[in-house]
Amino acid sequence: MLPDDNTLTEKGLEGTTPGKPGRILLLACGALAREILAIKDLNGWDHMDLTCLPAIYHMFPEKIVPEIEKAIGKHRENYADIFVVYADCGTGGLLQAKCEELGVQMLKGPHCYSFYEGNDRFAALAEDEITSFYLTDFLVRQFDAFIVKPMGLDRHPDLINMYFGNYEKLIYQAQVEDPELDAKAEAAAARLGLAYERRFTGYGDLQNELATLKKPQ
Repeated sequence: MLPDDNTLTEKGLEGTTPGKPGRILLLACGALAREILAIKDLNGWDHMDLTCLPAIYHMFPEKIVPEIEKAIGKHRENYADIFVVYADCGTGGLLQAKCEELGVQMLKGPHCYSFYEGNDRFAALAEDEITSFYLTDFLVRQFDAFIVKPMGLDRHPDLINMYFGNYEKLIYQAQVEDPELDAKAEAAAARLGLAYERRFTGYGDLQNELATLKKPQ
């Protein structure tokens, strides 16, 4: 059974196997933990361990780079390789620069909406979907915690038009088939006054890139 999202976002998630030379550490955003665990299980990638930073850092992207650097320093001696499972995530290229400086690879793309869709496909659709607001499985589960409450929409629903008045559609990028999540996503679209589209993406380039990480010899 996967841990609940509150555990993943607030405390992070340590890999269950202690770090050892010859293993790969996935240093990831807590918003991706559930999906990474599912991908690892699906493919039998038992040479990878996972540790996560709190997903709430996306509300404060200036925290991401220093916390990634700190985590790499903490774990580097215990692993043959470290892979940073973050896209740019609002750091304005600073995360990529830091990863290059430290000699570690990171996930390609500007954000999770792009790599779930597939970076090439997302780039091709971007101009036509400029008035679309995206949700992933994580954001559907955490809609109140990551969107409604931080924006004050629970206390001031009149702000919905201010924040979302220029959007036309909510696109739910579904990673798994789950009718309950579908219903929650559609309710979120209605709450924001947006048309609704569900698009099954699966794990997209997240799975594709993790598949390139060969087990160290």
